[in-house]
Amino acid sequence: MATLTVFTPAYNRAYTLHKCYESLKRQTSKDFVWLIIDDGSTDHTKELVSTWIEQNEIPIQYHYQQNQGMHGAHNTAYELMETELNVCIDSDDYLTDWAIEKIIECWQKNKNPKLAGIAALDGYSDIEVLGDRFPDNVKQSTYWDLYHKYQLRGDKKLIYRTDLMKKNPYPIFEGEKYVGLGYKYAKLDEEYELVTLNEIVCVVEYMEDGSSLNMFKQYVKNPRGFAFIRMEDMKNPRASLGFQFKACVHYVSSSLIAKDKTFLRKSPLKGLTLLAFPFGCLLYLYVIKRAK
Repeated sequence: MATLTVFTPAYNRAYTLHKCYESLKRQTSKDFVWLIIDDGSTDHTKELVSTWIEQNEIPIQYHYQQNQGMHGAHNTAYELMETELNVCIDSDDYLTDWAIEKIIECWQKNKNPKLAGIAALDGYSDIEVLGDRFPDNVKQSTYWDLYHKYQLRGDKKLIYRTDLMKKNPYPIFEGEKYVGLGYKYAKLDEEYELVTLNEIVCVVEYMEDGSSLNMFKQYVKNPRGFAFIRMEDMKNPRASLGFQFKACVHYVSSSLIAKDKTFLRKSPLKGLTLLAFPFGCLLYLYVIKRAK
């Protein structure tokens, strides 16, 4: 069995998925399997992947499901995968040629029961880092500390133990297609750290139809999913009062969008949520305006 599952949620991305495929064929280590979760595509993704499977150049698993959104595709991927490690490579991204080799080498050198996995670097190319590199003195860290203690900028590529990622599935809200992926990372921070790998393993490109560039519309379309994440942020034991207050503001805004009249009763921080209410109302108006 392979050590690493590279999984790719795909929704109508046949026009860009080939970049990931070509990068996987170039890998200096073949100790992986590529799992594609086709999240309800209506383009020719299935036919394209079928031709790659027939070519038999790399091991590919393909699974089709009705559209559930990114987090739903992640849930399915974790249910299906059997390897020790896994990493998500989005359908508009691709791996550097040495990524699999570097990841497995790092894990074999550092793995222990208190590590949840590896935090590596994303890049605009195989030599240009997206955001910051890890400080030389930071060999292990929680996901939270990377951004709040060390104040790092830019997305990082997270490689996690599969046995841990099978726990705490993302909630599915009927009619909604988005729940922040950070929910699982925060859960793992409660018990585990990540070892840092100062190597670019993934080259990213933010597409015009990607969720990162359509966030205001996401807020309006998926208010219960966002409210759920804000409640989790309120409960985070590492969070400062300022962070919790900001979470309350966003929670109020999302609850108003969802027309949830019981939001105050549900809040883990009722007093702070009440204080945040006027600011949440302003944010609600701003989001509605920007989403048009």
